[in-house]
Amino acid sequence: MGQHQLQGRSESELLWFQRRDFLKAAAAWSALGTGGTWAQSAGNVVQLTGDVLVNGVPLLSQQNVQTGDQIRTGPGSTLIFVLGTSSFHVRQNSMMTVERGASLFAIGMLRLITGAVVSVFGRGRYRQIVTPTITAGIRGTGIYTEIFASQGGRSYVCNCYGTVDLAAGADAALSQAEYHQSFWGEVEPKNGRLLTPAKAINHTDEELEYLAALVNQRTAWQIAGRKGVKDGKGYMDDKPGQMHPAEMLPQ
Repeated sequence: MGQHQLQGRSESELLWFQRRDFLKAAAAWSALGTGGTWAQSAGNVVQLTGDVLVNGVPLLSQQNVQTGDQIRTGPGSTLIFVLGTSSFHVRQNSMMTVERGASLFAIGMLRLITGAVVSVFGRGRYRQIVTPTITAGIRGTGIYTEIFASQGGRSYVCNCYGTVDLAAGADAALSQAEYHQSFWGEVEPKNGRLLTPAKAINHTDEELEYLAALVNQRTAWQIAGRKGVKDGKGYMDDKPGQMHPAEMLPQ
């Protein structure tokens, strides 16, 4: 089990992939033979725990989540689903909309309003994750996003691997990560910046690995056969003078 830091989250929320019901659900999903691509005729909910509403109506495990839907999870609830070549774990007490892209089955944007979501995006059209304070442009990546209501809506984004365009106000950075590059989208400027460096918090390597496996993908560290230092800087190899992209922004 990889090391991880917690901030306002419980250990059990991060260890969902160890639950027997999830392992059974993942095995059943794999047995469908979807090849990592959701078919219109098959339900795309891998696991549903507790109370989950889609467009204000309780979701059933055999139903679908589609583009255009609004998802809301209650306390102690979770939703894991696959859409196209991407997979998602919506944490408890979260609300987000899955906005439509070029077609019914293409995601254009995830708009996270409250809570947190772990996502693995397959390569494809340019997509976005939008929170109140930060926008992430996705080209194919594993990414963790959380909104901290206790900090006035401050947003957190970790580009766990891949390439992401990040923007907060007038600040913009290109994140090219091999192993967890993390950012804050600030509510008020800190040292003149709205996009600032963060530590890697509230998510695990194993979460990303399981979500990637649901869509027949592997994480960057699985492909490399090794891991880096999980300090939020995003690099496999820690070298002297290596800077976080947010540290290089003009003040």
